[in-house]
Amino acid sequence: MLELRTLLSNGIILKPLTLTHANDLAQACQDGELWKINETSVPEPDNVIAYINTADSMSDRQAFAVIDELTGKAIGTTSFHDILPLTKRLEIGYTWYAKSYWQTHVNTTCKLMLLTYIFETLEYQTVGWRTDIENYRSQNAIERLGAKKDGIIRGNRVRRNGVISSTVMYSLLKSEWPQVKVELTNKLNKSY
Repeated sequence: MLELRTLLSNGIILKPLTLTHANDLAQACQDGELWKINETSVPEPDNVIAYINTADSMSDRQAFAVIDELTGKAIGTTSFHDILPLTKRLEIGYTWYAKSYWQTHVNTTCKLMLLTYIFETLEYQTVGWRTDIENYRSQNAIERLGAKKDGIIRGNRVRRNGVISSTVMYSLLKSEWPQVKVELTNKLNKSY
């Protein structure tokens, strides 16, 4: 397992996800009724505790609560998963935020903190992302981060409505990180 640290930047705190965040996350997923979006992994409000317990029980996943420093409340989650220490590769996923935080600085801030930690502290070589083939909002967000599209894995996932779907895979290499870091930092500077 990786050592998880609390990360802070631009009014956003990333802390290891625990059951103490359950009530906040139950409220956050109701902001936009996010569990109704078939292409995501957002839990129903009544299933947040199970969602946290599942994240905690997975040997290759380490989850963070995303906290608005101003309110002190958890507004979503994000995770490291599919962690491969030998090849120094991991993925960022299980990411969701209350709808009122969409198209704000939150996602860029979180990804800048996570990528800095992954590439500069953990010294990993590759970060991956995956999303449903029909989740265009997520695909656009990943591409705005500077990740490259690796391809599509066909018919490998089942949506919550039972439909079998495909996954779009993305990645970012450590050699690409310096330029991406500059671009993400510039985006954040323009948003303030």
